[in-house]
Amino acid sequence: MMKKVVHLFFVVVGVLLGYQLCPDLFLDVFHLHRSFVTTNWFGAAVGGALFLVATVSLAGYVSALLRWLEERLKSAPLADIVGGTVGMVIGLLVAYLFSPEIRAIPLVGVAVEFFVAVFFAYLGLRIGFTKREELWNLLAGRLSRDRDRAEGGKDKKQALRPGDAKLLDTSVIIDGRIADLVETGFLDGTLVIPSFVLAELQHIADSSDALKRNRGRRGLDILNRIQKESKVQVQIVETDFDDIQEVDAKLVRLAKQMRGKVVTNDFNLNKICELQGVPVLNINDLANALKPVVLPGEELQVHVIKDGKEHNQGVAYLDDGTMIVIEGGREYIGGKITVLVTSVLQTSAGRMIFAKPKLLEKAL
Repeated sequence: MMKKVVHLFFVVVGVLLGYQLCPDLFLDVFHLHRSFVTTNWFGAAVGGALFLVATVSLAGYVSALLRWLEERLKSAPLADIVGGTVGMVIGLLVAYLFSPEIRAIPLVGVAVEFFVAVFFAYLGLRIGFTKREELWNLLAGRLSRDRDRAEGGKDKKQALRPGDAKLLDTSVIIDGRIADLVETGFLDGTLVIPSFVLAELQHIADSSDALKRNRGRRGLDILNRIQKESKVQVQIVETDFDDIQEVDAKLVRLAKQMRGKVVTNDFNLNKICELQGVPVLNINDLANALKPVVLPGEELQVHVIKDGKEHNQGVAYLDDGTMIVIEGGREYIGGKITVLVTSVLQTSAGRMIFAKPKLLEKAL
């Protein structure tokens, strides 16, 4: 269908050109006397036929180009399209202001005017695309101020100031300590849960791996607890970025747009936020400054899952995913045992617990 429309466009152009130019061409170049051949309608028929034949192959390339452009526009975020379009329109307006003086240049005025218009349009497109986030925030802020002014400032309390939005990532939700932190009142503002984070949690909860499945379901339970019992406002944001595949990169861009802070315990995401100038609240950094949850000498009942890196070690996990390295625990793989905590290592990358079987302690 697209190819037929393009072909029809070329035929219409040929008809119009033939109607205007062919009669003068027959009279002046071929020196034909005025007859049916030199009429405008005959010229329109000739022009349409010539363009119909000449653009058979060209129509295919043009329609393919239009389809490619259509797919790119479908996949491009709305902010990119709006920013580029606004910039291009501004560039064309600037070029229009200079067009009378440029058109007055002898011989090359029309050509220079065309290239100046193309240049300013491209320049405006690039600037609008580059500054799309600032433009989008400016428009969103202006619309928000106008709405507040129209409603007499009734919704002022609902407007998010810079830093109010706290965006939760998947790891901090699964961790579970965020719910206790919110309940204590140390985390204020609005908790923002992006839709792509919910989708990732759902994917983890549906995993065929039992450990991942339990972690995903734990994350969903934590979210339900936060929504039902939380003292702060919880907001689900449907914003997504189709041009970005990774959840962490989407979270960083959304934090920039909302001028909020990322709440995480992911070491790599923490570094990415720091590099891109996005404020970040690391739960592990907070825990590192406080008393550890598990103290040396405490007893824990754990399920040994696999062997460790060192000889005769076993590895278990707490509900929040914290790794427990058990010295002499390899023989207990697949079973539950009681262990004594020997030491706790807490860093920005997470917490690791070292322990040994209680049975072994009694034997000693």
